[in-house]
Amino acid sequence: MSQMFDKDGKLTPVTLVSAGPCYVLQKKTKDKDGYEALQLGYEKIEKKSKVKKTMKGKEYRYIREIRDYKSELQNGSEVSVSEFAEGDMVKVSGISKGKGFQGGVKRHGFSGRNATHGVKHEHRTIGSTGSRFPQHVMKGRKMPGRMGSDRTSVKNLKIMKIDKDNNLLVIKGAVPGRKGILLEVKG
Repeated sequence: MSQMFDKDGKLTPVTLVSAGPCYVLQKKTKDKDGYEALQLGYEKIEKKSKVKKTMKGKEYRYIREIRDYKSELQNGSEVSVSEFAEGDMVKVSGISKGKGFQGGVKRHGFSGRNATHGVKHEHRTIGSTGSRFPQHVMKGRKMPGRMGSDRTSVKNLKIMKIDKDNNLLVIKGAVPGRKGILLEVKG
């Protein structure tokens, strides 16, 4: 993340996203594959020893399929930051930061127990988890467990600036995930 000033001198928090170029590897059709999608590759693998036999013709580190796409794109064509314009509103999706094993207070926002009246060593416990019938904890009960590492989307983020030479998008606000994670930016 970084920050920039607009023409009025107002400070705006921004995120710098290295966006592309991505290349169209395959165009899937309803007749041949049963569904329509566009397969995109990002970050070409330069070292030939790292390319496996099964990756022949698709020597990219990241390969993803996009369902809704522009039909004029063909195999081998390039998708870059020039697809976007300054002021566009985008949706950014990615894997959120992993927080590890967390308790009910942090994970689900439980209030915890009282600080008085005989509550000893149980201030952040979740309390009772079930009832007499059906004699087991029901599925879906909010309890302590692993938190984060989920696919998350942030909608209505504004593109503040585009650097076509360095393939950078300057997006207003925060995007999901840690530094260096793969993001999906949809216009």
